[in-house]
Amino acid sequence: PLIDLVVDSATRVVDSRVDSLLFPLLLYIDSMVVLAAGVVTKSGKGLMSRQFVDMSRVRIEGLLAAFPKLVTAERQHTYVETDSIRYLYQPMESMYLVLVTNKSSNILEDLETLRLLGKVVTDFVLPLEEEYVAAAAFDLIFAFDEVVTLGGHKENVTSGQVRQNIEMESHEEKLHKMIIQSKINETKDVMKKKAMEIERQKLDAGRSGRPGMGYTGGVSSGDGMGMGGMPQSYGRPDTTPSYGGMGMQSAASTVPTTGKSIGRKGMKLGGKPGGASMLASLKAEGETVEDIVGGAAAAAVPVEMPKEPVFVTIEEKLSVALNKDGGVEGMEVAGSMSLLVNGEGENQCVKVLLDGAPAPGYQFKTHPNIDKNLYSSEHVLGLKDPSRPFPTGAPLGVLKWRYQSMDESDIPLTVNCWPSVSGGQSYINIEYECTASFDLHDVRIVVPLPALAAPPHVNQIDGDHQYDARKSVWIWKIDLLDQDNSSGSAEFVIPAADASAFFPIQVSFSAQKTLCDLKIAQVVGAITGDQIKFGIKQSLVTESYVIE
Repeated sequence: PLIDLVVDSATRVVDSRVDSLLFPLLLYIDSMVVLAAGVVTKSGKGLMSRQFVDMSRVRIEGLLAAFPKLVTAERQHTYVETDSIRYLYQPMESMYLVLVTNKSSNILEDLETLRLLGKVVTDFVLPLEEEYVAAAAFDLIFAFDEVVTLGGHKENVTSGQVRQNIEMESHEEKLHKMIIQSKINETKDVMKKKAMEIERQKLDAGRSGRPGMGYTGGVSSGDGMGMGGMPQSYGRPDTTPSYGGMGMQSAASTVPTTGKSIGRKGMKLGGKPGGASMLASLKAEGETVEDIVGGAAAAAVPVEMPKEPVFVTIEEKLSVALNKDGGVEGMEVAGSMSLLVNGEGENQCVKVLLDGAPAPGYQFKTHPNIDKNLYSSEHVLGLKDPSRPFPTGAPLGVLKWRYQSMDESDIPLTVNCWPSVSGGQSYINIEYECTASFDLHDVRIVVPLPALAAPPHVNQIDGDHQYDARKSVWIWKIDLLDQDNSSGSAEFVIPAADASAFFPIQVSFSAQKTLCDLKIAQVVGAITGDQIKFGIKQSLVTESYVIE
């Protein structure tokens, strides 16, 4: 017993000494953690961040904002340190992937964590741009949680395992979706069979001169008895087609010769001018309403095909962004040329001779089947194989171009807005100036307005105007801009409002000329060299013109 007591006492002493040695070591290991991981721009703007320890939003935003100031161009390392924080970072295009740790953390393990997080970011975000990072922020947060635990310790996983865990593919879920889809397909098949059966019954009823199933008139033509057992005589067989596939027919399809009509009168189409009054009220509110009959007749008119053997279409789309102070944010012109060949035989093999060299500043690209060397040296558009015919009956794009500029003089139409407040009212002055060498058609300048109880009061305007109360916008309309009215102004008044309420202003117009001014000298046969008659159409439209 004495020996056992001595051994037990010695064991207790050893255990206490081991605990006293291990406790600081455990505290040190617990302090080796990753505090946060995030993606920031080079200016310090945080795009997304995941904190693995208890940390306020203000603190993490301050840490991420201070990081770019610590990185210098001559630094060769991928980490920087402060008094209490260590940043490990990896450049990613115009951004940084940043790992925030304490200074006692194992830097080798943190570098491995940073490398794995870099693979995760490139797996979930492509391309590496700010808007795509912001859009995939939640996916990145979930992926970061798979790499680093909530306490800040790295998990032993690979990028493939992270992707698999995030996708969370379930065999049971796939099987359930397949069952649901099979039920949907089966229901569609039943619906098709029912529809075919109804159509077949209608055809059989039409051959026998009797209405098919679903006949909802007040007279039964099956056994000579009306509703309620009242005897009726037959009218003429129904020849009015049904609408909507539901068997509902016009009330005038069967006209009884004897007996009284039963029940109330049905809805009579076109009997009262209620529809016309509704259209008139919509027009009064500024909505664009077309006559149904006129629209149907217009839709029935076939589009005329060009009669020329070759027809050339040149189109340009203009995109402009201006700021409200008058500066140019950007301008882009995207153009294309297409050929429509209607000839036969050798007339399908053609070449287009351009008049002069391409306009300077424009970037041109030809179709892959066009001979680039011939175009570069002689400004001729022709196929690589001259004996190969152009496809007929459908236009084929042969040339595209693009032009970008920050010069205000390149913009064909400039618009400026000057809102001011005086005496409890806002005075909005708008002016335009057309610098194009050709006419502009259907010019529309749309100014957003705050909610108003009454339309704006227009003091002066060059052209017409319209107030759309539904959309709360004021529209300045100019049907034609030429040399006689190349500049103009307008002024209207509304109750006092903030100047930002009148932006963004949207502008639209069209023209029958193009900014590139691409000219065609002639069209010749690629084999014979003879001139071929051709037609041409040029158009310029605004794809986006915003002042904000």
